[in-house]
Amino acid sequence: MHVVTSREMRELDRYTIETIGIPSIVLMENAAQAVAKEAHAHAQGQLKNWLILAGKGNNGGDAAAVARHLSEWGHHVHVVYAESPQFLTGDAAIQRDILQKLGISVTKYQPNTLDWRSYDGVIDGLLGTGTKGAPKEPYASLINEANASGLPILSIDIPSGLDADTGAVGDPCIRAVRTVTIAFMKRGLVQYPGTGAAGETTVAAIGIRPEFADRLGVRTFLITEGTLKERLGVDPTLPRNKDTHKGTYGHLLVAAGSRRMTGAGLLCSKAALRTGCGLVTWAVPDSLMGPLTGHLPEVMLSGLPDAGTGQWGSVVPEALLSLADGKDAVAVGPGLGQFEKGAQWLQTLWEGAECPLVLDADALNMLAGVINRWPVRKAPTVLTPHPGEMARLLNVPVREVQANRIEAARQFAEAHQVTLVLKGAQTVIATPEGAAYINTTGNPGMATGGAGDVLTGMIGSLLAQGYNATQAACAGVYLHGQAGDQAASRRGMNALIASDIIDAL
Repeated sequence: MHVVTSREMRELDRYTIETIGIPSIVLMENAAQAVAKEAHAHAQGQLKNWLILAGKGNNGGDAAAVARHLSEWGHHVHVVYAESPQFLTGDAAIQRDILQKLGISVTKYQPNTLDWRSYDGVIDGLLGTGTKGAPKEPYASLINEANASGLPILSIDIPSGLDADTGAVGDPCIRAVRTVTIAFMKRGLVQYPGTGAAGETTVAAIGIRPEFADRLGVRTFLITEGTLKERLGVDPTLPRNKDTHKGTYGHLLVAAGSRRMTGAGLLCSKAALRTGCGLVTWAVPDSLMGPLTGHLPEVMLSGLPDAGTGQWGSVVPEALLSLADGKDAVAVGPGLGQFEKGAQWLQTLWEGAECPLVLDADALNMLAGVINRWPVRKAPTVLTPHPGEMARLLNVPVREVQANRIEAARQFAEAHQVTLVLKGAQTVIATPEGAAYINTTGNPGMATGGAGDVLTGMIGSLLAQGYNATQAACAGVYLHGQAGDQAASRRGMNALIASDIIDAL
């Protein structure tokens, strides 16, 4: 499923109208009917009193047409225009005139005069995707009254006051229980806090086909099962052929865990095996070999000389590089710890390893501040930062990363020719070619220590099995979230721990 910016949506509208030849009023009618059907379904077979809020643009035209359809189906409707409807133009004016001829109740908004108690629900058609910044009067007052009413609000396209591109919410912003977005998902609806303001979101097909978005170069997508299968060529069940052996499914080297954080390497290695990797070698400082032996019998432990410290800072990087020889992928970082000359240590692996590489946690902290000076790797490279690590990589505040997660990830991935997994609610995967994918699985219970280590093992496993970096990152994130959802359904979100995610794979 494509995800569009406000500019891309305008281009798609123009293409559909001017090149394909579907008149704009037809698109408006299709949109309005889809929204009206959602409102009718919300009423659960009962006839309701709807207060319909209309702005001066096409959103207001949509709202007027919604009122007409609901009225035809027997609902009671009253349309309130935020501004005088006499100044409407184009399709919005046509819809206004139809309401007048049908005798549907219409008024211009006057602050604090509406009797909200006489309505069962509100339809928000005040502001559309082209609006930027906080709503001004009279829209601000009308939005505040709508929110204060306590009535369920259904928004057309986006909640009024929401930035369609970033998900930023203005002061004020409609708090909808449901949003029917038109033609394509908007970026602001899949980034927080916008996702929260929109409530449950559905996409209404109105005649602007997905292939139009491909033709116009839209390169942002939601990760669904369909996206994995049809766009990325990945069957999320990860099926196996009958005539295979363990070597068929790759050999992953995991460099993770230190004296105080051995669990990170254990989770990473076990997740790699559960995701289907044929062989996993877990490299650790040699002093940890004894305590770890037998904890995960399916993994091959490999101790590297550490001068008895149990810390990676005492392991020469060439020893790890030598161990990486012949492996199908390497995962580095979970529980690694930070140490003096860590960046120099990591650079040996960055430049010397010829296989795909996934970096997480402390490896990302080593990378911060130096990646701009390092050469682009020839082999695929996946970075998996959380927002704090991403902020360090970019040398900006976390709030700047979170203000536009999609663009932060995309720009970094293109600049450094890596596949970047920006973790968090609605994890974003950005590719070196400039595409971005937004995950649809997962839940707040996964905000728990070790969940990221599990993801690193999963992505590393898929890389070792021969999936390309985009496939491995997108499938890994999707399956990680899906397992988290299954674990939460069994345990509850508050009780969920990282090993529960592995158990649900």
